[in-house]
Amino acid sequence: MRRSIVQLIIGSLTALLLAGCGADTAMKKGDKFYALGEYYDASAQYKKAYTLTKSKERPLRGQRALKMADCYRRINFTQKAIAAYNNAVRYKQADSTALFRLGQLLLKNGNYKEAEKVFTALLDSMPQSQLVRNGLESARMAPRWKADAALSGYTIKREDLFNSRRAEYSPMLAGDDYDQLYFTSTRNQATGDELSGITGTKPSDIFMSTKDEKGNWQKPEVIESELNTEYDEGACAFSPDSKTMYLTVCKSDPNYPRYAKIATSSRSDASWGKAQDMEITRDTLSLFAHPAISPDGLWIYFVSDMPGGMGGLDIWRAELTTSGIGVLENLGEPINTPGDEMFPTFRPNGDLYFSSNGHPGMGGLDIFIAEPTEQQPSTPNLGFRLSHPGAPLNSQGDDFGMTFEGLHNRGFFSSNRGDGRGWDHIYSFEKHEVIQTVKGWVYEQDGYELPQAQVYMVGNDGTNKKLSVKGDGSFTEEIQPGVDYVFLGTCVGYLNHKEELKVDTVKESEEYVLQFPLASITAPVLIDNIFYDFDKATLRPESTVALDKLIKLLNENPNVTIELSAHTDYRGSEAYNKRLSQRRAESVVNYLTEHGIAADRLSAMGYGKEKPKTIKRKLTEKYDWLKEGDVLTEEFITALKDEEKQEICNQLNRRTEFIVLRTTYGLFDTDGKPKTEPQPKNSKKEEQADTQDDLF
Repeated sequence: MRRSIVQLIIGSLTALLLAGCGADTAMKKGDKFYALGEYYDASAQYKKAYTLTKSKERPLRGQRALKMADCYRRINFTQKAIAAYNNAVRYKQADSTALFRLGQLLLKNGNYKEAEKVFTALLDSMPQSQLVRNGLESARMAPRWKADAALSGYTIKREDLFNSRRAEYSPMLAGDDYDQLYFTSTRNQATGDELSGITGTKPSDIFMSTKDEKGNWQKPEVIESELNTEYDEGACAFSPDSKTMYLTVCKSDPNYPRYAKIATSSRSDASWGKAQDMEITRDTLSLFAHPAISPDGLWIYFVSDMPGGMGGLDIWRAELTTSGIGVLENLGEPINTPGDEMFPTFRPNGDLYFSSNGHPGMGGLDIFIAEPTEQQPSTPNLGFRLSHPGAPLNSQGDDFGMTFEGLHNRGFFSSNRGDGRGWDHIYSFEKHEVIQTVKGWVYEQDGYELPQAQVYMVGNDGTNKKLSVKGDGSFTEEIQPGVDYVFLGTCVGYLNHKEELKVDTVKESEEYVLQFPLASITAPVLIDNIFYDFDKATLRPESTVALDKLIKLLNENPNVTIELSAHTDYRGSEAYNKRLSQRRAESVVNYLTEHGIAADRLSAMGYGKEKPKTIKRKLTEKYDWLKEGDVLTEEFITALKDEEKQEICNQLNRRTEFIVLRTTYGLFDTDGKPKTEPQPKNSKKEEQADTQDDLF
């Protein structure tokens, strides 16, 4: 019996010794993982060490619970983190920082009364802490925001077509018609085979969904290019021309921590290239993440914890110049706080949306809206007016990563609300607003879109903007009721085109559509729908619509002189066709001069059948049996076996065109000197005022 008792004691001591060694080993492994930022793997080791620690070793057990809680907090295991922090409190190892984290997690779990108790207790010992005061306000305000959700005007829907059993976040709409949705996901289809030590899932990749011809979203697919790698890629944004993607990348290393960086990818045709690191600073010990591009494409906004901020993660910005990144600016108050501000994004009207756990909110990250105000000469940064949109856009969970469908207050965002595992998912949102917009299309007259065009927008309310167009030659801009606008479409190598718009007050959203067909100054331009009486030069009444448009064009471009040319088909004698076409060209000139166009700006030329039409690519879409560059000579037409096709070619040859001869009419005197000496502009406002006078 004595021998059995001795063996039992020895076994117990051995088990205790092994348990202690096992706990210490687990702690060392956990500390190594933690130092590398691999919080998921670290939490598993800390949990093992905590389990192996005897309950009577209260201080040690509390310290290990604290480390476990910190890891759970970082990987969004909210309920486990709360339990671990409560254990640290029970074992009297929770300092003020741990209590503050516990209060934040209670908010995130919707336990507002418990959170209020924690922050009230903290306020006694930390009365000067802005974050503690904001936490207390959050605990008191969140139930009111939740109760008033129906008054916010927002409609929220979880979009399970885009979601998986893992995380999806940071959606971003793209495409000229917002028919592409990019987002970040850790789903099983992501690149690579290993699980991340940071999250316990596969490293994130960028996925994309597109709309079909009926406007329905399709099942998302991973981007098949060099863009995605075995490491983390995500949280992307695009330049205004959609040719450059800005994204967050985070590579891993088994020996030392690697910080998130911002990279760029260029699109060639429909494929995104390999991401290239974008050096914002030479700081290698700070993270740079969550890029956003301002609507004018001149600034990059991003998140960083680099020195010079207000604490935690701050939102910064830098100017994008042709020579690289400009001077860095911290957005400061009221946006940044001692907490974390993340995921900046822009609504096209210039409003900045971001997420924060430093401002009073409903728990976790809340979405905030920063409307730009008038910049003051004494402040280097833009001023902002901050607002909290309440529930249901915000919730007790993390809400972030907004993207907008054009100027409308609808689109997508991400949230981990209601997910016990802490995974983020894609939600749609819409807030009913009466928004009036104008959509314009700039294209070559009788040709394709002009993506290099610019449009000047001037309103009698003082509006003066220069708008760039998208890849399809379009632009969309918000307009205000009761304002008269003038739009001037311009492009190098083309004549200007002006459109006027008077905006009425409406009860529902409305979009006005304007067309800007620009006439080339280097190639003949067809004057469509010009009709003459048979075998005569008399203009038929239905021709006046097209001719009146030409008069408008000449008035909008007063320094232009043109040649009006008439052409016939190959049938009939050359002399006859020449005389008929000359008389027809003169009929057009006479109409124009009778309606106020100076005669010395016009010249009439009848070419008969001398210049058969050369086919442009646009026309081949209508007549697929013609090819770009075909010349409709008599030989070409008679070689066609189909009589209907022959007649179509003859109709195309019977045309009236104009070509620009000069663009300097009226600018110089008889000695060749400018009639008006150019005056220097004293200020940008003066230049804008001149533009406004010119357009009106």
